[in-house]
Amino acid sequence: MVGKRSGKALRDEGLERTDNNMELSNWPQIPAINQKNYYTDYLKRDDQYLAFRLQNEEARTKMTKTAKDRDRALAMAKPEAEAEAEADGDANMEDAEETPAEAAGSKVIVIHIGSQNLRIGLASDALPKTVPMVIARKAATSECEDHEEPNPKRFKRDDGESLEPEKIFGSEWSSQYNRMSADLKVHMRQNKRRMLPNSKEMVMNYNRRTVPETISEHNDPMRIEWTELSSPPPEYIVGQPALRVPDSSNPRYKLYWPFQNGWCNEKDYSSKRMLFLDISLILEDAIKTQLGLTSKKEWAQYSCVFVIPDLYEKSYVTQALEMLMREFAFARVCFIQESLAATFGAGFTSACVVDIGAQKTSICCVEEGMCVENSRVNLKFGGRDVTETFIKMMLHGHFPYADVNLWRRYDFLLAEELKKNVCTMNEASVSPQVFDFHLRVSGQDTRKYTFKAYDEVHLAPMGFFEPTIFDNSEKLQGRRGLIEPSVDIYDGQSNDPVSAAQSEILTALAPTLPANDKADDESQPGTSGVQATPSRPQQPNALGRVQELEATPRSSVAGSPAPEVAGTPQAGGVGTPAVATSASQAPRPPAVEHRDDILPIYALDNAILTSIAHAARSDEKKMRDFIGGIMVVGGGSLTNGFHLFLEERLQTLRPGFAKEIMIGAPPRDLDPQVVVWKGASIFGKLSGTNDSWIGQLEYDRLGHRLMAYKCMWAW
Repeated sequence: MVGKRSGKALRDEGLERTDNNMELSNWPQIPAINQKNYYTDYLKRDDQYLAFRLQNEEARTKMTKTAKDRDRALAMAKPEAEAEAEADGDANMEDAEETPAEAAGSKVIVIHIGSQNLRIGLASDALPKTVPMVIARKAATSECEDHEEPNPKRFKRDDGESLEPEKIFGSEWSSQYNRMSADLKVHMRQNKRRMLPNSKEMVMNYNRRTVPETISEHNDPMRIEWTELSSPPPEYIVGQPALRVPDSSNPRYKLYWPFQNGWCNEKDYSSKRMLFLDISLILEDAIKTQLGLTSKKEWAQYSCVFVIPDLYEKSYVTQALEMLMREFAFARVCFIQESLAATFGAGFTSACVVDIGAQKTSICCVEEGMCVENSRVNLKFGGRDVTETFIKMMLHGHFPYADVNLWRRYDFLLAEELKKNVCTMNEASVSPQVFDFHLRVSGQDTRKYTFKAYDEVHLAPMGFFEPTIFDNSEKLQGRRGLIEPSVDIYDGQSNDPVSAAQSEILTALAPTLPANDKADDESQPGTSGVQATPSRPQQPNALGRVQELEATPRSSVAGSPAPEVAGTPQAGGVGTPAVATSASQAPRPPAVEHRDDILPIYALDNAILTSIAHAARSDEKKMRDFIGGIMVVGGGSLTNGFHLFLEERLQTLRPGFAKEIMIGAPPRDLDPQVVVWKGASIFGKLSGTNDSWIGQLEYDRLGHRLMAYKCMWAW
């Protein structure tokens, strides 16, 4: 064993340690944290968030100002001042009458954007201004000249000749239409409705023989004032004047709709910048013309409430926030979801809101002022699809105006007017009836047409419950062509909001993925974990769970088989009877959350029950509350008899809840089209309790990250 060497020996060998007491580095040495016992309060207190600090500072400033004003008033309250006040009392009263107090909400602009209409107004207004969400831009051709095929699409023979009206839409569509017509006859016989024999043939023979009547312009009391182009012609025209620009104008103008089916219109635009530029131009024109705020300098004094969908896209919301804060320079901005705004407008605390718009239908259960996240459903059809289907059915029955083309502006407006005046869901009104309309074209005499209609007036809005009758072929065109989905910066997965009810519907509709494409789809953002599912639409499991709730008490541990319900339509309106099974009897398919190749087209009654099932979560009391508090809003619900028909459909699907099911309309005779805007205006006036305002200073420092702190829901 070698002993310890002496210091002299080490020095002789050059191994002695020398130390000048200098550190190895001048960087501060941080001791290691004791992993067993350490604590930090970083981001654990409200005063560490800028949003909360600014809010508290504003409250303190307001409190200080109020106290100073009160002290100043007390200090100036002297006897002589009181005497003078009595002497000048009348003058003060006159001054008070001349300068009234500012109305609540008079400095708040409420904006609700839809696919077809924009509703805008001040929060102090009783009703909003409605402006078509369209812009006409100079172009080489108009939209009807861009599309060779008319709308609705017609098939032709191989030699180019036109087919008979019964064949112009294809055998598949005609067979479905004839089946729906036969089912309606059976249902009317069961309800003891009187029907004339050969009604269909009578209508077709009448329409074949009728010829239009020409009316000169000076004899037409309802003639249309077409938009006259100034000199030089403007680069763009916005709103209702854009729809009244003649198709054959010189120069030509082309219509652009920035929103289609509740999504940003990526099909008709070539760049994201032009898309949002058109949105800002439409909003700017509406604020100037409809609200009278012609100077942009005034806008900095106003706040803005912006309505967004329940199932929104984060990229759209953040872009809208930037536009409102930067381009419009509003003082404050806040967001509210459509269904929550609808309950505000109707004065309900809890409801299942069914919002049927022009091109999308959204369903969401609201409970105690909050949207139930897993109940949100967004379907891509609406009143515009009913208009197109009604025209197809009329053309199938030898409509006298066979040249109708919805790409033409006057034909589109005519079709919308016919749908509003003729369509009904009341079976008592289904009979051969005579209607008329006036066709007004710029530069031509008015033509008056007379036609007969039979069951088309009922079967067209029936498409809400059998949506495969709609033309859904082009609704996914251009999807994700301009706007990428919002993704998480850590794992690259899509972080747009998802809903269990929507995922279940998409799973039922999901086509089978090819084996060689699975790996590619799993590697793409937002498609992780998507597996192949049967191509045939299946009944969603949520509906099975509702029937299981009917059949088995909650206290039972072992569930019993659900009763068979004959005639329950499957997803997408398939008329084959289906037997709903409980969740324990059938394996649950994997949920499809993010698949941009799946179009959510689903029967409305089944979608409502799916939403309610996910909101109730097997709680029978909640189920009965939601199913007895269904509120239908939106312009698509204005069809006569729609509420009663929807009640009957839901009672047929769920006989165990037949007594509780009730479809309600907005109270106080409020127009269903403006309920959402009305609720947003009420929300904008809640200045004392609304903590979701985003100010300019906050946005300058934190940007759209503020949404995580300011939203009333999980951003």
